[in-house]
Amino acid sequence: MARISGIESFMVDLKPKVVRTDAIQTFVSQETPIVRITDSDGEVGVGYSYTIGTGGASVMSLLNETLLPQLMDADADRIEQIWHELFFKTHATTVGPITSLALAAVDTALWDLKCRKAGLPLWKMAGGMRRSVPLYTTEGGWLQLPAESLAKDAAEAKARGLQGAKIKIGKLSEAEDRARVKLVREAVGPEFEIMTDANQGFSLPIAIRRSRMLAEFGVAWLEEPMAADDIGGHAELARFSFFRGSSLRRGAPEWVSSSTSEFSS
Repeated sequence: MARISGIESFMVDLKPKVVRTDAIQTFVSQETPIVRITDSDGEVGVGYSYTIGTGGASVMSLLNETLLPQLMDADADRIEQIWHELFFKTHATTVGPITSLALAAVDTALWDLKCRKAGLPLWKMAGGMRRSVPLYTTEGGWLQLPAESLAKDAAEAKARGLQGAKIKIGKLSEAEDRARVKLVREAVGPEFEIMTDANQGFSLPIAIRRSRMLAEFGVAWLEEPMAADDIGGHAELARFSFFRGSSLRRGAPEWVSSSTSEFSS
């Protein structure tokens, strides 16, 4: 049984090489908290999370002052137990993005450590249900880009063998969002999946209208239509059920973004 013998934490601030804009913000920075865990066998696992430019210092403070001290001498293999203990350690301050980002960096570091020691990829360590999952691209769909660029990127992704593309929506007028989605659909045909992301930029009435419009083009999903904590609003939006028969059907494979994931067999 290997126990945790060393922990390092630091944050790297990555400046985007190109402008990325969505419905509510521009990405000017990617604060990246990184956790490196060493066990008594000398093996090392690394995990990270990230912000879009604010809150990174708070994540690091929670890690360094509250969470990481609890890890020393813990059994590195008991990942779920560690997660629950750290989760409970934060219960008095509620669970929100800062806690989730801090926990994610620790959790992924522990899984990285476990996989490296076993010499197995994560998909096998997690149960080996599937050897592969369909990929979609997120890199060419930012809101500041003209519709022609969205269509070109999606068509190129399709030619590379990807099975979907996610584009940002949230223009001031529904007509402009509609024109962007329409042009992408025309470029990729009916079988290629289109996903959309409003980045919490809509009110409930606007989300309802936009979802009706998106359903015309067989869009797979509308991501973050409203503020994340508007639970009632999301429940009301779900009642309209405009998205039917898409990749979200029961039993469909889970999707993974090609911009953030790599796989090995």
